[in-house]
Amino acid sequence: MTTENTTNTEMHADMTVGEMLRNARTTGRRKREIPTVSKQLCIREEFLQALEDGNYTVIPETVYILGFARNYAMELGLDPDEIVNKLKREMGLGAECDAGEEKNDAPACGGTDANSPQDVWYHKLWGRVVKFMRRYWIWVLCGVVVLALGIAGIIFATTHGVDNAPENNLAPVETTLAADVPPEPEYNVAVRERFGTENRENGNVILQATAESWVKVEDRRGNTVFSRVLVPGDVYYVPAGDEYTAIFGNAGGIDVWVNGKLAPAVGADHTRVSGVSLAPGKLMPSDATGTDVE
Repeated sequence: MTTENTTNTEMHADMTVGEMLRNARTTGRRKREIPTVSKQLCIREEFLQALEDGNYTVIPETVYILGFARNYAMELGLDPDEIVNKLKREMGLGAECDAGEEKNDAPACGGTDANSPQDVWYHKLWGRVVKFMRRYWIWVLCGVVVLALGIAGIIFATTHGVDNAPENNLAPVETTLAADVPPEPEYNVAVRERFGTENRENGNVILQATAESWVKVEDRRGNTVFSRVLVPGDVYYVPAGDEYTAIFGNAGGIDVWVNGKLAPAVGADHTRVSGVSLAPGKLMPSDATGTDVE
């Protein structure tokens, strides 16, 4: 046993720290690859490879070079104090960094604030976080998935509203009229409130409630552009174009105006009518040019 220890000591004396680490990892009964050791120590593979190659510039701070070397040596069954002291000599750090200062995973020696409590605190905290995540990784993964699904659900709910009832999807009230707009028809009921005024300059069709009625307007894809219970006097300006249809909860309570003229009633009082085309040519029996309508 004495002869073997003497031989190992003499062999180590002629080897660099990197050679000692590589030799311990690749020989004997516990041969291991760097990725395996990296996962066990939670140290990046390139840092372990840098220690074996003696390429210490890859590791950003001297404190981490010494700390990683100590942990690596302990994992490989080498004397950590011998490795650290030998590494200091190779790096020319001097005698002030004695072996007693590298007891923590992030030793305070060389380069930065020697006894920075922030460095020690950060390293210990990060080590605990990594250890926790390795032990409970399945719960951490589930938590991340649940959080992601929750965020996605909130985003979807706020950007894709569903119109399930007339009262739940009310169009914004717009009472401010533009300065230059076409003249209003001679309504049968005094105007109470106006909706869809952004369509006033270009639209040809106007709906006015003479009795309380629910009105829903959809485009050709079935998307709701307006949904509201109108009370007598309320006016809605239909967007320009022939692609819109309407549902009237009380068809007899809605006057339909086309280019300033009152169109025929679309239904009787207290009658629900759906699929009403709001194309000007289909609302009037014929227009000024004599165009036939269905």
